[in-house]
Amino acid sequence: MSTDRKFVFLTTLLLLYSCCSRVNSSDVSSIPKIAKYFGTKGRYEEVNPHLIADILAVNKSVIRPPSPQCRAIRLTAIIRHGTRYPTTKNVIKMLRFYEIVQKASPTAEDKGWLREIREEWTMWYTEDMDGRLVQKGIEDHRHLAVRLSKLFPSLISAENLRRGHIRFITSSKHRCVNSTLAFKRGLAELWGIREGEIDHTVNDALMRFFDQCKKFLDDVSDNPNALYEMDEFNVGPEMGRVQEKIADRLGVPYSHITADSVEAAFYLCAYEFAIKTVNSPWCQLLDEVDAQIMEYASDLKQYWKRAYGYEINRKSSCILFHDVFSRLEQTIEDYNSGKPVSEAVTIQIGHAETLLPLLTLLGFFKDSEPLRSENYASQTNRTFRTSLMLPYTANLVLVLYDCGGGELRLQPLLNEKAVDFPGLSSMPLYADVRERYKELLQGCDFETECQLFNKTTEN
Repeated sequence: MSTDRKFVFLTTLLLLYSCCSRVNSSDVSSIPKIAKYFGTKGRYEEVNPHLIADILAVNKSVIRPPSPQCRAIRLTAIIRHGTRYPTTKNVIKMLRFYEIVQKASPTAEDKGWLREIREEWTMWYTEDMDGRLVQKGIEDHRHLAVRLSKLFPSLISAENLRRGHIRFITSSKHRCVNSTLAFKRGLAELWGIREGEIDHTVNDALMRFFDQCKKFLDDVSDNPNALYEMDEFNVGPEMGRVQEKIADRLGVPYSHITADSVEAAFYLCAYEFAIKTVNSPWCQLLDEVDAQIMEYASDLKQYWKRAYGYEINRKSSCILFHDVFSRLEQTIEDYNSGKPVSEAVTIQIGHAETLLPLLTLLGFFKDSEPLRSENYASQTNRTFRTSLMLPYTANLVLVLYDCGGGELRLQPLLNEKAVDFPGLSSMPLYADVRERYKELLQGCDFETECQLFNKTTEN
């Protein structure tokens, strides 16, 4: 194919992507008012609202090299899977709540949205969906692949893809494998490359490290007391008021609505919007105050089960942390010796449970006070908000630049926005990043950390 024909092909494909994305995007007026509080069930577009108008839009003025002479030589992206169906556990909660609503006696005061739930809306979620990727999740990753290629064209390029310089690693879970296939398809279609030419590797040791850390499983994941703060919040006054408000809106006794019922109502709104881009009648069951309380309950769970609540949460990601830095070191070694960089890009696709412990290990989003059941009111301005950190397709991107004269810099991006390593300046020298994490680089051994001893809690 000639250069001119390649240009026409690429331009046409980008226009098709852009056209389709605009047609499929939701109008701002159709977005539930509570959508920005959906936590890990939220759309990526709520974190990057400019994508609602154009799903392929990138802001190169926000993400740019430290200086004009800097050249990107490596990129690592650790990405959460795309939008998915609810898990079996959550489908069961939703079904139970749906039955409560259906059995409630209709009243003359029934509002239109409540009548719609009772008479028109049908429970379509089934247990066998169990967290599988939906079509929106496929699009999430196809579009992310195109946007990243536009942001870093010298690294995520047709040449690097054809030569095998872009490596794909995924969790074994179907939603992650299918997200990986979708990401690859986004690039393959962009450059007219057959998908069969692009390999990927399944590696649960890296992408599902939490399943293989005995201390984490024993002390946190399988420990019924580990989520004490969330459990206390769920029986506290804030959640109690939400339960009463929902009972009043449905016209059912207060005793019929539990914390699980409220969570199910929240999920029914969130999933209908994330999967179908529908502002469903379920969203009328919660107002913005209710949603903020639900978001805090979700953040408590993530804080204590995957983040700063317990030391082992973050230390369970040591294996992924070392993998990231070892690949950076290998690139630097090859680059400085004049060898071709064999792995210019690493795309690693896992879970919220993959990304959050690593972000915590790196020190991002740590507030001065821990999240607890009794301090909801004082945490209004907390930085630890999973709605902003961990929507579907959340991603941490690390870009290594050569800025001349042996000056290497490392730029971290979260969800396509520039962020700073805690305690470091914007786009710091790579040597300063290594110094910042020196203790972790010299230690943080996965096998040692995950042994069943030294039970500590980090406040």
